[in-house]
Amino acid sequence: MTMTQSSTRPPVFELALLALLATLWGASYTFIKIGIETIPPVTLIAARTLIAGGVLLAIVRMRGLTLPRDRATWRDFAVQACLNSVVPFTLIAWAEQSVDAGLAVILNAMTPVFTFLITWLWSRHEATTFRKFAGVMIGLVGTCIIVGTQALTHVGRELAGQLAVVLATICYAGAAIFGRTFKSLDPIMPATGSLISGAVILLPVSVVLDRPWTLAPSEASVLALIGLAVFSTAIAFLIYFRLIHTLGSLGTTAQGYLRAPIGVAIGAAVLGERLDSSAWIGLLCILAGVLLMTLPPQGRPADIRAT
Repeated sequence: MTMTQSSTRPPVFELALLALLATLWGASYTFIKIGIETIPPVTLIAARTLIAGGVLLAIVRMRGLTLPRDRATWRDFAVQACLNSVVPFTLIAWAEQSVDAGLAVILNAMTPVFTFLITWLWSRHEATTFRKFAGVMIGLVGTCIIVGTQALTHVGRELAGQLAVVLATICYAGAAIFGRTFKSLDPIMPATGSLISGAVILLPVSVVLDRPWTLAPSEASVLALIGLAVFSTAIAFLIYFRLIHTLGSLGTTAQGYLRAPIGVAIGAAVLGERLDSSAWIGLLCILAGVLLMTLPPQGRPADIRAT
């Protein structure tokens, strides 16, 4: 689909895709929590990228497409893999050994903030308007409301895990901006190429660290891995690279705010993690922030410029 074709879609279609992406990635934190019960983090993520990359490669073949073969493109796929899967996926899986899935998804909701700051202070590849700035701030307020007093009680506890999630969040922000490198490609190409590159990087590490042939994962962990790979990775990456084209990096990372209440709700339902009633107030703020960051501007926007 060309940019011209996709630009004729009504905004509600792209917002629906944004909500679907937030749901798929919101569920990933619960999948990870269940998966790491019997599968070590590195091996879980190596298998995640391998399965997801295999699914997308099969789709590429069914569509009669061919992956790029030049070194420059595969180098970019490898960089995208490090920013969008290898490093952040592994950090989050490691962190969830000590951090609740709900808290992890909330901390990860900071992605739009880091994307905005990187765009404003460095890349300036798209307009960082006052409306987008307002969306970032309102979404952040909503996230803080969701965190509530429970997060305050966790300050200082499991600090390494929390910092690992924040570092993963910064990686996601960088990935959203670097993903613009692939604007000339069908979205399935960078999705497939980056996941295959991620698997190539992680599989040797898994073999050395975890000796996966000696593991005895539970049925629940295996099912969680399959859900994580197929739904929260393969399908999610297809949507993600499409939205990078249509909504831009700032708009796409806005799903991080929407992902927060969804991820918390899934963690509460599946893992029994407690969902505070203030989450619904926070959700309204988050939805307002997402709308401000993603709806097309009326007239010429006023840019925020670094001084």
